[in-house]
Amino acid sequence: MAQIVISEFMDAPVVDTLFAGRDVLFDDTLVDRPEALFAALADAEALLVRNRTQVNAALLAHAPRLKVVGRLGVGLDNIDLAACRARGVAVCPAAGANDLAVAEYVIAMALVLLRGAYLASERVAAGAWPRMALIGREAAGKTLGLIGYGAIARLTSQKAKALGLAVAAYDPLLDANAPAWRDVARCETLEALLAQADVVSLHVPLTAVTRGMIGAEALKHMKPGAVLINAARGGVVDEAALAEALKSGRLGGAALDVFETEPLTAQAGARFAGVPNLILTPHIAGVSDESNVRVSEVTARNVLAHL
Repeated sequence: MAQIVISEFMDAPVVDTLFAGRDVLFDDTLVDRPEALFAALADAEALLVRNRTQVNAALLAHAPRLKVVGRLGVGLDNIDLAACRARGVAVCPAAGANDLAVAEYVIAMALVLLRGAYLASERVAAGAWPRMALIGREAAGKTLGLIGYGAIARLTSQKAKALGLAVAAYDPLLDANAPAWRDVARCETLEALLAQADVVSLHVPLTAVTRGMIGAEALKHMKPGAVLINAARGGVVDEAALAEALKSGRLGGAALDVFETEPLTAQAGARFAGVPNLILTPHIAGVSDESNVRVSEVTARNVLAHL
């Protein structure tokens, strides 16, 4: 049986190079075959996952020799940290390895949504020529509002400033005297940030506090025509309320890379049918060709350090 089990996608050359000489089971279909995954973990000392494999008490019960879980990414809401601690299983996220990919995604979505014209390919190809209807907005001079001001948000702030955006942030968990606040306007309340931002980008984990934090009431505090980007975690945004805000025309657009239900099913996705100025992507903001290699290398080295 394998010493190292990899249940989701990872850079194959990294697996071959850094895990050379190790007994490895690399099968990215295991995430959708829990019984096969449980069986594969019988002798495993390490498990590498992304965001879909649920590392919970049920899984740990089938992995008596497990020493470490390597997270190919940074979010940990699919990992029961308390259960891992109780078992003495280390959990190692790939901190920093996909920051650039997410920051670039946020900036790209902000530019697309503000300008608007990039969403009109089908209309133009069909012979329409809606120039006046597609005159959009420039990013320079607008305000980017960051909810959460950790590493990814700070890198996003740097990219945004290079394009001429002002940046404000709200993060009640970051000390008011922290040096990071020198670079942005600090908002003491979520409502204060929402009221001034032309682009709102989420950079928070999914917790009991953040679940549903961007709901109908929060959306009412956003500037008319503002755009919302969620490349953080599904469940932070009330998807039904967002869809209504876009249909009514109160918001100028939104980009969602994460969802309450993942993978997004046709049933769950039905709420987005016919919603204008909406971009949906399949939890891919942090995954680029380059970041996949970085994340894979960092995670592999973290795992090897615990073995």
